[in-house]
Amino acid sequence: MRQAWLAVSVLMLSGCAMQVGERNVLRADKPGDAPPSHTLDSTSAPAWQLAELALPVADAELHGVSATRAGNALTVLYFGGNSFHLDQHGAEVLGAIAPCGADVTIFDYRGYGRSKGVPTIAMLKSDALRIFDDVNARRPGQVVLHGQSLGSFVAAYVAQQRPAARGLILESTTTNARDWGNAMLPWYVWPFVRLEISPELQDIDNVAAASGYAGPALVLEGAADHTTPPRLAKQVYAALPSSSKRLLLVPGAGHNDVLTNAMVQPAYCEFIGGLAVH
Repeated sequence: MRQAWLAVSVLMLSGCAMQVGERNVLRADKPGDAPPSHTLDSTSAPAWQLAELALPVADAELHGVSATRAGNALTVLYFGGNSFHLDQHGAEVLGAIAPCGADVTIFDYRGYGRSKGVPTIAMLKSDALRIFDDVNARRPGQVVLHGQSLGSFVAAYVAQQRPAARGLILESTTTNARDWGNAMLPWYVWPFVRLEISPELQDIDNVAAASGYAGPALVLEGAADHTTPPRLAKQVYAALPSSSKRLLLVPGAGHNDVLTNAMVQPAYCEFIGGLAVH
């Protein structure tokens, strides 16, 4: 604590510029990282029929999993946060979505887990479109986009670019890189720190992306989320032009425990069910 206050005192006396770039939002694997302690397979997800997916893209190959169950009409295409790994976290996602009657497709981002290549924001966006096109070719008009944290930017971008998306779910979302960076700083250093946003991140605007999607939408946000605060998620929600949208603010939930919250499942299932009958 003493060191933290010393650092703040230095900032107050001198001022500083803080660089925010791709390395702050893309946390790809590094050489020497320990392998995942879990594997997404029939043991960790026994209720699902799992199939491994491989998708060639520019300078890389993306790997994912398709999880299906008989009778499901829709497919949720899930994009995780900046630390998401299919093997480490996929079973939890499948467990949360399972009661709602939708199949699930999840890919590791390039440079993460099963996928190879070097991630950039530009590649993340082009890869996401390629993934959607592949999934939608197999389930035309039946793909629901779901993005959590970093993945909410990806999902909103795809929804903006691909009107064929059946629905959009944004979880733990925010507006843009500058707002996100400021949210990560204590309020008392705001007058003394100037954020410098890299060109790669300056064009990312989730409010603009959301405003370009007119379909059904569900926004899930933890009331105790300090990483992407509710006030910013509400701005994204307000930008959605759809008359069929809902914001669920989850009491007590933080940034990474929204989807598994007991309050969320009924709303999630109601949203999926409504899409399935239209």
